[in-house]
Amino acid sequence: RRGGGGGSGGELVLTLPYRPPLAWAELLAFVRGREMRGVEWVDGDVYERAAAVGAARGWLSVRNDPERGVLRATLSEGLAPAVGTVLARLLAMFDLDARPDVIAAHLGTDGGLAPLVAARPGLRVPGAFDGFEVAVRAVLGQQVSVAAATTLAGRVCERFGETIETPRTGLSRLSPTPERLASSSAEELAALGLPRARAETLLALARAFAEGEVALEPGLPPELVLPRLLEIRGIGPWTGAYLAMRALRWPDAFPGTDLVLKRVLAARTEGAAAAEAWRPWRSYAAMHLWAGWAEANRRQSGG
Repeated sequence: RRGGGGGSGGELVLTLPYRPPLAWAELLAFVRGREMRGVEWVDGDVYERAAAVGAARGWLSVRNDPERGVLRATLSEGLAPAVGTVLARLLAMFDLDARPDVIAAHLGTDGGLAPLVAARPGLRVPGAFDGFEVAVRAVLGQQVSVAAATTLAGRVCERFGETIETPRTGLSRLSPTPERLASSSAEELAALGLPRARAETLLALARAFAEGEVALEPGLPPELVLPRLLEIRGIGPWTGAYLAMRALRWPDAFPGTDLVLKRVLAARTEGAAAAEAWRPWRSYAAMHLWAGWAEANRRQSGG
């Protein structure tokens, strides 16, 4: 605890250890491309966000200290009552319980994956600070570019997110709650630029969360969560697997219907069967393949 003398305006500093290496730059790049504008902000090598946990409100900032092998999270005083929950969410969001040595040793036995694993030591699967937030972002990202989905996410937060005052640049909203979105209409959502069908999917998702029919939290069994999630019209296998990776923290989730992953596997002699050898770390294999594909595209375009 520092500053504020125990009163308002103080801050809490948490130290979150991890097993090195940690591909922090790659982790932040992934988050930056999918941030909920107004709610999250990646500034250089620092992640910041506004947060609501129960009745607690505030902001937090996270930076890496690679020499000590820890992340340092600074929390505003308003989040102090929920510090335990915030800590658990940050551990999940940045995948700090991962064993990069074990994962790399397993995936590195695959000749096609080995160069990707060697190029990005300590690559993590980005988690979710809030499962519903990531689910909303995943639905908004269906059939559009990452940049277009980020624009839509910003509009949703601006329209339905609770305002919050923070001293941090770019943090002015809390992520919309399931209850708030569930009380809206498909017409309101479509007016933000969503196709009508996607607006209805988002509304149905919010209602399922608000009514307690669906929850996305680390450790929940995918075999129990995903069937109910997939009953929502407009949520298919890709979205389900993606949310299992990020929100349920299932290390073996694999969105095999993803276009990039299908192309990669199609080029393999074994085809889709190649992914079976990556168990139980297929989520990490997917991250490496996405990162490798993006890097190859950048090189081809001269970026």
